Amino acid sequence: MARQAGGSSCGGRKAITARGEAALIAGGETLLIRPTFAALVAAEEELGPLFPLAERAAAGGLTVSEMAGLFWHCVHDRPETCTRDLVGAALVEMGLGKAAPLLRTLLTQILQGR
Repeated sequence: MARQAGGSSCGGRKAITARGEAALIAGGETLLIRPTFAALVAAEEELGPLFPLAERAAAGGLTVSEMAGLFWHCVHDRPETCTRDLVGAALVEMGLGKAAPLLRTLLTQILQGR
């Protein structure tokens, strides 16, 4: 299950959609997805340039692996128990259609900034 927007609790704080944050439930834990500079650099090193990634996402060409990788890199204060496979499984469990709004929030933040 995933949550998004101003009412999502993540380790005692709320995900702020206006900041490009989202909340993802993975393994029974609520993870804060926050696209920090360091997270985006790490994602870009693995997945390639972010603008073409966003274009592929808009065209429906983003793979589940790319989506999981982007989310995993953006997990704020990632607990040791949070693996990339856990994030990927959470996305598949919720269904890609329900994951799309979370991805949209993240990509909007990447493309538009604060």
